[in-house]
Amino acid sequence: MSHIAVIGAGQAGSALAAKLRALGFDGRLTLIGAEPVAPYQRPPLSKKYMAGDMTLDRLFLRPQAFYDENRIDLVTGCQVEAIDPEAMTIRMADGAAIAADQIALTTGADPIRLPAAMGGALPRVYTMRSLADADAMAPEFTAGRRVLIVGGGYVGLEAAAVAASRGLKVTLVEMAPRILARVAAQETADWIRAVHVAHGVEFREGCGLQGLTETDTGAYAAALSDGTTVTVDFVVCGIGVRPATALAEGAGLTLDNGIAVDAFGRTSHPRIFAAGDCASFPWQGGRIRLESVPNAIDQAEATAASMLGQGAPYVAKPWFWSDQYDVKLQIAGLNTGHDRVVVRPGDKPGSQSHWYYRGATLLAVDAMNDPRAYMTGKRLIEAGHSPLPEAVADPAVALKALPLADDLAA
Repeated sequence: MSHIAVIGAGQAGSALAAKLRALGFDGRLTLIGAEPVAPYQRPPLSKKYMAGDMTLDRLFLRPQAFYDENRIDLVTGCQVEAIDPEAMTIRMADGAAIAADQIALTTGADPIRLPAAMGGALPRVYTMRSLADADAMAPEFTAGRRVLIVGGGYVGLEAAAVAASRGLKVTLVEMAPRILARVAAQETADWIRAVHVAHGVEFREGCGLQGLTETDTGAYAAALSDGTTVTVDFVVCGIGVRPATALAEGAGLTLDNGIAVDAFGRTSHPRIFAAGDCASFPWQGGRIRLESVPNAIDQAEATAASMLGQGAPYVAKPWFWSDQYDVKLQIAGLNTGHDRVVVRPGDKPGSQSHWYYRGATLLAVDAMNDPRAYMTGKRLIEAGHSPLPEAVADPAVALKALPLADDLAA
């Protein structure tokens, strides 16, 4: 009987295993996870779960009954030590070996931690990536406590929003000149920052953490690169992630900003595949790696089909979201290479959208509390259409009536 082993029991691993069964795979199927719990959603950890608005049972992607009924052997709390690509065996930390006919790597990404020399090994210095991380820091989120958020990306900002909403004094430091420098335009950063400032968050942009020192009271003195010191009770690091490629590297697979796969999810070994945050894939003449739930699901399902000989080339349709306070930021497309941002006021107070162009081509849309702008932008981008920038900027022109540059060209 054929055996497929999926290493990594996150969003991508769970989706890949489920899709294999849905497509008719009837062989042995093993899903191996390092964490001691069933596959769960990660995005709510820094949002609803941390805020207390989502219970643990709602985090799980599927009930245990699903894995039982679909004959998916879910192995949790087990670390994979190595893969032997020649023998097609998986060596577990306990010394056991698992043989497989095909292997899928859905190992995700690992958080970048604060170096020990800067205080990263101290207690009450946290990262936000796993359920264990969220549970460990949950008792810290008590009104009146002081928190330092290191990193002004979406994870750091979401943690700051939860902390401020629960009455903590929040200081956020970002080494880059501004928050969201890698992922969003100045216009979006300014809009999001204003929301946080209105909730009492203090920003130190262009300012890094140099080190932590424990004080006589048990608090931490955080020395910053601008020469100041901030006293805080705990620290949350949101300084990014790295693709989890150790197993692939040990197996001699090709790496390129993650585990390099072709359009069918196949690595440099013909019987080993990869999907999700750990994998880079062909994209518009180059390669890309997307850290998002939609990509994890879509790429995993496409890879499952490829493993069964039913696949088609995977074509990503990037979209993302972030929840902060009562703001829902929805992002369609990728803004890489844009040279212009068009601002469109929303239909309601507190809503706005930013449209990224390269020349006359629409690349991406950031929509703040403006789902109609998001859906319109997403539909246009996926169809390869670009509305005229001057029409986008004019709120008198309805979204459904935006004239397209390609129509005029015709």
